[in-house]
Amino acid sequence: MKILITGGAGMVGSHAAEYYAEKKDEVIVFDNLMRSRLFGYDKKSVEYNWNYLAKYENITRVLGDIRNSDDLKAVMDRGLDAVIHTAGQPGVGYSIEEPREDYSINAFGTFNVLENMRGLCPKAAFIYCSTNKVYGEHVSGIPLEEEEKRYSFSGRQGIEETFKIDLAPHTPYGVSKYVGDIYAQEYAESFGIRAGIFRMSCIYGTRQFGFEDQGWLAHFIISNIMDRKITIFGDGKQVRDVLYVEDLVKAFDAFIQKKTGSNVFNIGGGPDNTLSLLEFVEIIESKTGNKMTMGFDKWRPSDQKVYISDISKVKGVLGWSPTVTREKGIEKLIEWVGQNRSCF
Repeated sequence: MKILITGGAGMVGSHAAEYYAEKKDEVIVFDNLMRSRLFGYDKKSVEYNWNYLAKYENITRVLGDIRNSDDLKAVMDRGLDAVIHTAGQPGVGYSIEEPREDYSINAFGTFNVLENMRGLCPKAAFIYCSTNKVYGEHVSGIPLEEEEKRYSFSGRQGIEETFKIDLAPHTPYGVSKYVGDIYAQEYAESFGIRAGIFRMSCIYGTRQFGFEDQGWLAHFIISNIMDRKITIFGDGKQVRDVLYVEDLVKAFDAFIQKKTGSNVFNIGGGPDNTLSLLEFVEIIESKTGNKMTMGFDKWRPSDQKVYISDISKVKGVLGWSPTVTREKGIEKLIEWVGQNRSCF
């Protein structure tokens, strides 16, 4: 197969590129390497992944921006079998500070990829990395139970794809990602693009450069190993389901290979792979032997106290399930960070 991966130097994109490269497919990695600038980071982040992928002879790396049609036309052709669209602005805080650029990257950028696909490679499968933030603050209306170290949903296990979306605040990030989500669905309906929309919960893994605003699992681990203080916004009992990145890529591939019709999937670790922030801190400390230095601050806007994906649909349609346990995935990330201290 021939695969184009936008945002291919990011954590998800680079793992997707490696997955297909090791299957001996032809891979084009397309990225503008702007992640460090987005988060004000003075060291290389995605550049690490960009250089890491150079070892694969069947990966072609192309510098380009999804907002530039000429850049896209240089890498799109009718020979493409799939476009995995991981490029995006992933920070909620950044979207509030810079809503115009957030819209430009997430909403217009996704539209531009789809529109160029329509003209250049309409038969290619399209994978869209959406987010649980499309459900907005409706999730916060679900009754909760409070335990010693976590909150939990009362009367339900997770959020299904039919959960209500409209008439609630989302943050600019949630809105811009939802625009891309709806455009992917509409291009499937109106123009026949075979689209798999994956509304992701917390994805983590090696080669993840986590910051306070995005990639919290990696951010916590990096901070612990580098002896830096973290800030927990809220009381630390908030819960997410977590999914190791290699399992996410396998779900993408299952959609591409099965050639099923377009669909929307909630995807994460599901009810069996959940963590509160407080629980995660304890796990890190037990595995590294380092005490976490941390403080607390007020809740951030639209920070759901609990989000857990109902993954029954993606399991049933694609025959997929998570295979990397929460404990094993965390150990892999801790080991990688420890081996790459110079990056942090």
